Amino acid sequence: MNKKDILNSLKTFVNQRPGLSFADYGDAALYRRDYRKNCQQPKQDFEVLVRAVERRDSLFAGDIREGFKRAFAGRLSLLDDETLDYTPGQHGALEYRRAACSVLASVLWDYWREDTPANMTPREHITRTARREFGRGIASRYFN
Repeated sequence: MNKKDILNSLKTFVNQRPGLSFADYGDAALYRRDYRKNCQQPKQDFEVLVRAVERRDSLFAGDIREGFKRAFAGRLSLLDDETLDYTPGQHGALEYRRAACSVLASVLWDYWREDTPANMTPREHITRTARREFGRGIASRYFN
């Protein structure tokens, strides 16, 4: 499985419907707030992060496989038969997109760590680079 195939699998995973049930909320405002914060925003974040990984030719399938091992407590994994397996937490419908974002953030974290200047810690360099490239929102959600 090459880089493009893995990223396509992640895109398919992220694009599936979250499966929220309005009956669990009972209030339209609460439902919409939860959907925006936990479903819509992570999907938008994913689209930005996946483009960042796609355009870096020096990132390969092996780098992404390593990201699966460390991100989101390993609950999103790439199996040997090239399928994705997600072990949901308490609120699986609200967190599966964040899991995919965490995988990509982990890949970028390792990529940027290699270029850390001598006068900075890796964490400082990575958080500054993420903020410069993605803005404060994504940087604070995935690179702190």
